[in-house]
Amino acid sequence: MSTEVQIDEKLPLAQAIPLGLQHVFAMFGATVLVPFLTGLSPSVALLSSGVGTIIFLLLTKSRIPAYLGSSFAYIAALTTFVKDQNNPTAAMGGVLAVGMVYVIIYLLMAAFGTRWIHKIVPPIVAGPVVAIIGLSLTPVAISMAAENWPIAAFTLAVAALLSVYAKGFLKIIPILMAIVTGYIVASIMGLVDFSPISASFSHPFVFPVKLGSDFQLPSFDKLALLTMAPLALVTIIEDLGHMIVLGNITHSDPIQKPGFHRVLLGNGLATVVASFLGGPPVTTYGENIGVLAVTKVYSTFNIWIAAILAIIFSMLNPLQATIMSIPTAVMGGVTILLFGMIGTTGLRTLIEAKVDLSNNKNLIIASVIFALGIGLPEHGVAWATIVGITLNLVLRGQPEPIKPSSPGKHSKGK
Repeated sequence: MSTEVQIDEKLPLAQAIPLGLQHVFAMFGATVLVPFLTGLSPSVALLSSGVGTIIFLLLTKSRIPAYLGSSFAYIAALTTFVKDQNNPTAAMGGVLAVGMVYVIIYLLMAAFGTRWIHKIVPPIVAGPVVAIIGLSLTPVAISMAAENWPIAAFTLAVAALLSVYAKGFLKIIPILMAIVTGYIVASIMGLVDFSPISASFSHPFVFPVKLGSDFQLPSFDKLALLTMAPLALVTIIEDLGHMIVLGNITHSDPIQKPGFHRVLLGNGLATVVASFLGGPPVTTYGENIGVLAVTKVYSTFNIWIAAILAIIFSMLNPLQATIMSIPTAVMGGVTILLFGMIGTTGLRTLIEAKVDLSNNKNLIIASVIFALGIGLPEHGVAWATIVGITLNLVLRGQPEPIKPSSPGKHSKGK
């Protein structure tokens, strides 16, 4: 097996299915956490993520190996309308508005092109933004690992050792094997509650979406629309960051081919569909990008399999219950590696582009992006990206610093 599996390659199903399952494990916790916090159905969120990912893959011509899961940017707004006001149809109207914002910006980009993106997001902006996408997520990974540090450390060690020393197929499924191994050890230590799994067999099959007279269309509540639609701009900027990360990892340029406008259309229509299913807005997931970085398997075929598995899992209670029974510390161990890999990818961007950090303009841009991206408690990545782009456009460059004269030559005074 080659060192890397490229975007358009297809592995045999015997290998592709475990790789797809690895992506499901990576996104599962965060995707179902959003509905748990907001009052929506976890099964519907899982269904929305699978269907949304398929829509995304179709509209991006299977050229971008990205998985779409529940977005955290809308938790507060969804909680207000679903839990607090018991008005889920208004919340879904807001989700529909989010999707339409994506579609509108897609139309603008389709008309005016996307080449300008690289001009306003050069390596000195892209590198730090990519780095903070990973680093800003690490507190989440640490808090998960802190549930049980020995288990988290063991799981992380298994993932790291397999990534470096494993041979053949094991080398490209280190995350899956680490989770399975961590789960077994945790169960031996009595840290796994199997009762929900046993109870789930009493109702093994569910259909996440209610049909017939119970089905409710999104309603248009003015406050919900005004609350949620502007947040689309935040997640669009985060999507741009994710595409930069993907480009660096997969040695491709998804912003140009198939084009960032297609990314927006795929994400937007996936969110529109989610609003009719009753799920949260969806967005590209850093967890799955981390899996690509660790495994070096970029095939979109595996993402297709992950999406299909997510749809199947949304209808099978025992499978959902089994995945939900994975201890938080086990997932914390692997996410430390996944998020850390994203962060170092950003640093690699700066190194490969030979960005000169002795240049004050470059130094200021990188410093401010890092400070805002890590320091701001909400939407730090989005704000850091906006400020970084602005500084790059506003600040004028400076001449290269004068190098010291060679020994024996006369040096000019100041």
